[in-house]
Amino acid sequence: MKFPPIPEVLNHRDLDPDGLDDTDSALLLCYTWMKLARTMDERIFQLFRQGLIQGTVTGGQGNEGLTVPLALLLDKEIDVVSWTHRDLAGHLIWGHHPGIHLNQYLANSGSPTQGREGNAHHGDPLNRSYPMVSHLGAMLSNVLGGTDSQRRFGRNAIGVAIFGDGGSSTGDIHESMNLASVLNIPVLFVVENNGYAYSTPTKEQFAVSQLASRAAGYGMEGKVLNGSDTAECLRVLAESISEVRETGRPMMLDVTVLRLRGHACYDTCTYLAPGEAESWVAKDPFPLLRDHLAAADRSDELNELDEALTSFFEETVTVSLQTPRPEPGDFAADNMAATVESISWDASPDPEEMTFAQAIGRAHQKILSDSPESIVMGQDIANYGGAFKVTENLFDLFGRERVVNTPLAESAMVGYATGLALNGHRPIVEFQFADFATDATTQILLNAATYFFRSGASVPMVLRLPCGSVGLGAFHSQDLEAIYAHAPGLKILYPSTPQDAFNAMLAAYEDDNPVLLFEHKKLYRSRKGPVRFDPDYRSVWHPHKVRSGHHGTLVAYGAMVHLVEEALATLETEYEYSFDLFDLRAIAPLDLEPIRQSLTETHRLAVIHEGRGRSGFGAELVSQLVSTHFFELEAPPLRITSLNTPVPFAAELEALYRPSVDRIASSLIEWME
Repeated sequence: MKFPPIPEVLNHRDLDPDGLDDTDSALLLCYTWMKLARTMDERIFQLFRQGLIQGTVTGGQGNEGLTVPLALLLDKEIDVVSWTHRDLAGHLIWGHHPGIHLNQYLANSGSPTQGREGNAHHGDPLNRSYPMVSHLGAMLSNVLGGTDSQRRFGRNAIGVAIFGDGGSSTGDIHESMNLASVLNIPVLFVVENNGYAYSTPTKEQFAVSQLASRAAGYGMEGKVLNGSDTAECLRVLAESISEVRETGRPMMLDVTVLRLRGHACYDTCTYLAPGEAESWVAKDPFPLLRDHLAAADRSDELNELDEALTSFFEETVTVSLQTPRPEPGDFAADNMAATVESISWDASPDPEEMTFAQAIGRAHQKILSDSPESIVMGQDIANYGGAFKVTENLFDLFGRERVVNTPLAESAMVGYATGLALNGHRPIVEFQFADFATDATTQILLNAATYFFRSGASVPMVLRLPCGSVGLGAFHSQDLEAIYAHAPGLKILYPSTPQDAFNAMLAAYEDDNPVLLFEHKKLYRSRKGPVRFDPDYRSVWHPHKVRSGHHGTLVAYGAMVHLVEEALATLETEYEYSFDLFDLRAIAPLDLEPIRQSLTETHRLAVIHEGRGRSGFGAELVSQLVSTHFFELEAPPLRITSLNTPVPFAAELEALYRPSVDRIASSLIEWME
């Protein structure tokens, strides 16, 4: 069955912020969409109570006086927004048949996420409406990136980043507002202030009387708005949107809205004070607007609208309920976007001797020269050249537009990069240390990594993580690849030579997925070799056989490759033991076929890496390889790893913590004998 045709009144989705002379006609259009949104929200609640919608539902009843004018006033052709779970009206106005949005709640085969995400967790990323994640503060920085991307493409766009009074307590909100102000990104930060974060009142969330007062601390204008007065919202939002678009500066709006159905459908609201719920009903913007329009002799139009929209939506519900459930297909294979290899690299004619760090820096220079969509960002990467001087001279060559110093805000930085990537740019993000990426865990693991699976939108970006112990102690030394390898949707490279580092940068950059590039700090200056443009640079996604032998198959990556090589040279000379040694290079996706072939000949397996042994990535390698070669092995697999402790600081302790040449050699000898 097909959805019923959209009524003519719903083909009007735009209001000009600079052309609102006929206020009542504009308010009538607002009423039209408020009626549809309220009808749909109430019907969704009923369907949930009937067991036809799973999970839970969070209604926007009481928010429409803000959401509808805001959505109508934005330019759907260029602007960027991320609606929250209380902004169904915004989704409806932004586009698609209302039945498509209803299918999302029903999680059927017609849902925009194909049943992979539920309820309010959808959007239209191709048209710059970014889907929400439940970590609500993390949504804001995506809007920053998308808006900045639009401006870089020459489009006079603004962004709208929406969050609640509870969400205002999160660090991501602070990071995003500060970042927008520092980088001059024209984003309207809209607080939907309904007085409660679930059951926690605002007085237990913040001590200021109005959240708008915080705006001054970020160097931006702040305004307070009554979300129950649709006419006031229409006027103030129109002024604010025009101002942000013209000035290119961010602004904050603290809007008092209502939560007429509680936090979610299961919320009994027992925490409310006596009479509080009744006072909210009296401020409901929907009936208040209807009364205003009725007093302006619009009753007949209102009645016709009510009848037409109710009838239309009930027909839509009938079709949605008859839509089949989703077919699983091979959904587990849809974690990654298929990479379109469209970058035309300018081949460098001659190899040049350089260090590991210089090779990565040279790859940056090549990318910035050959790909106009590239942007490099991070802390201290511009004039200073980065903590390890990898980006040295890039700022002088390409300027502040392409080489962006960011504040100390790892989470917002990755979210900002994600928004840039969603809109057609290809950012490269440098973390000062891999350890600091833990501050961006939500953005990396739950947002960027899952974007393609959730929405079909690719996120092409590179995250560079200097890792490994070099005498810097527990907070600057960790190998965390096992954490990120656990997450679907991420690719991971860990090179060990200058040429592979150069190749890995190009391969990671051209990929249409988030790629983590682990760079062992010890290799930055200790390894040197010839580096050239290698037409076969994509081979870095596969293992490289470093040595050949007969007595076992060894797998390593990063700095450990070189330690293993030293140990094997000793074993071959003094014990006449020889081994196949593979430099894994790519941790995700994982190509084990060459290693499997080796195991069929050597019948022994050892894995060496610097990450800790407990739940380290070596355990995954052993598990996958043993599952196919168990009966061919002549000895239990060997894992040589760092100790299960924090990384110690003193040189003597660090030497005991991580594998050394001597420990690798002695472990292999004991294993063989």
